[in-house]
Amino acid sequence: MSFLKRLFGGGGSTPETGEAKPVGDAVEHKGFTIQPTPFPEGGQFQTCALITKDVDGERKEHRLVRADRFPSAEFAADQSIRKARQMIDEQGEKIFT
Repeated sequence: MSFLKRLFGGGGSTPETGEAKPVGDAVEHKGFTIQPTPFPEGGQFQTCALITKDVDGERKEHRLVRADRFPSAEFAADQSIRKARQMIDEQGEKIFT
């Protein structure tokens, strides 16, 4: 992969490209499902999770991405779940608006 492509976002798996892969099992929190999907970035793994909930028969989703990076995918997944729980506790269904 060329240097310019990596520099301008053409490389790697990111949440924007839809290629982020689940790491670990999804967890339930207050009726929401949290699927951690940390992705490799700069030699580490960046905090990312998909938060979903069925609202009035429609599946709503929010992709949580934070700048935090960790040395392992598993540690990043744990932190992604922690951040997602915090967001759900603070905002509830407002995260979908």
